[in-house]
Order: sequence, then C-alpha cells, then structure tokens
Amino acid sequence: MAEIIIRSAVSSDLPRLADLDHSFSTDYVWQMETREEEASHSLTFREVHLPRPMRVPFPRSQDHLADAWVQRRCFLVAETQTLPRGYLNLSPGPVPDVGLVADFAVEPRFRRQGIGSALLLAVKQWARENGHRRLILETQTKNHPGISFCKKHGFLFCGYNDRYYSNMDIALFFGLNLR
Repeated sequence: MAEIIIRSAVSSDLPRLADLDHSFSTDYVWQMETREEEASHSLTFREVHLPRPMRVPFPRSQDHLADAWVQRRCFLVAETQTLPRGYLNLSPGPVPDVGLVADFAVEPRFRRQGIGSALLLAVKQWARENGHRRLILETQTKNHPGISFCKKHGFLFCGYNDRYYSNMDIALFFGLNLR
C-alpha cells in the first residue's frame, strides 16, 4: 500500500470524490422494533443476518457533495499516488462543541487498507484542536461495514432518526468523547 496523505479538500477534488462508488455490500442490518404498551414504550435494534448479501447505494445524490464542501467545517481527503481515494467531512453538530461526520467514503478497492482509519484519526485531531469535545458519526441501519468501523474505533451507539435520509432509511448515530 502506498503512503496515505491526508489533506484538506480543494474544489478540484469534488468531481473525483463525487464519482467514487459510495455503495457497499452487507450481510447484516440493524432491524428496529418498537413496542408501545399502556405505561411504557420500548425500542430495540437487532442485528439480523440477511439470507444473501445486499448491495446498498449511498443515500445522497452526487450534487450533495458540492453543497457539503461549502458548508462543512472540516473536509479531508485521503490520497495515495496523488489520487483521492476517500474523504470525510465534519459539519456542526447539535451543540457547538460537537462535530457530526455525515459523509465518509473510501473507494471500494482501497477499503480495509487503513484509509478510513487515517481519515478518522485526522478528523479527531482537527476536532480536538478546534475545541470539540465529541464526534458523532451517522450511518444507515443497513451499513454493517460502517457500524463495525464505528465500533472498532470506540464509537458507541447514541441514537437514531427514523426516515432521516431522502430514501426514508433510518440513520444510526454513534458517538465518541474526545476528552
């Protein structure tokens, strides 16, 4: 594997990043079940093994990336051999000292080679230097590889939002304290 360089995104990166294959394949999903009774309400997420692998598209349009680039506090690109291989951007979270990682992708043939981890390490450093005390990472309930990545890096499940994405998928949120 060539050296991974992490740098701030520039406008000329956007076409290449937008063209990355953001989809993923999964054998598991988090299935949500709610139960309402007279005096209680319960919610459970269960990890369910699918009968066959499922290919899942990215829940946002390519045009979204250009808008995100303008609005994000921190937009990092990972490159090898002078080509962008992945990116991560951080937007303002629900409170001032929390950052939300909403868009995070690595080119499929470069996944599981440390690029995502290098991006996450760089954004954690940036967040600490800029006064953030917490990061929240969002992902779909169908994104078992993303959920596994969150857990591997110490993020803990901290919430969900039903019908969050334009395709009406549920978003899961994983949090990590930085201090």
